[in-house]
Amino acid sequence: MHHLKYKWVIKPFESLIPVELYEILRLRSEVFVVEQNCVFLDMDNKDPFALHLMGFDGENLVASARLFAPGKVYKEMSIGRVVSSPAYRKKGAGRELMQVAIKESYQLFGESPIKIGAQLYLKKFYESLGFIQSGDVYDEDGIDHIEMIKPV
Repeated sequence: MHHLKYKWVIKPFESLIPVELYEILRLRSEVFVVEQNCVFLDMDNKDPFALHLMGFDGENLVASARLFAPGKVYKEMSIGRVVSSPAYRKKGAGRELMQVAIKESYQLFGESPIKIGAQLYLKKFYESLGFIQSGDVYDEDGIDHIEMIKPV
């Protein structure tokens, strides 16, 4: 992988300090609730058994995602709540987040398929990272999603 622009930290839930958890939840709220105008409960009780990947630019949280071991959300390992700060959108934060998330997932859980529930409008973005559509379009909280798998 090319030189990383951001500093990446990965922690289990119980190791997150309050300020980190607050920043993650704030970023998810900013994007999923406010920007996407979606009324849903972001705190879905899956955070405690996720590994939390955070990307920082200095003190600023620019992107985050949750990594799940196989069997936690899907049969396969998975990556979810993929979010990048609007301020860092065009600066490759989302792509770098996913590249690191994929690499870390392989290191943590072994090289096997990764499954995601992706927002439909990001299909091309995920395809560019090696994911392929594996299910029909479904509605989640008023937003079209598709299941995608990254084969090994």
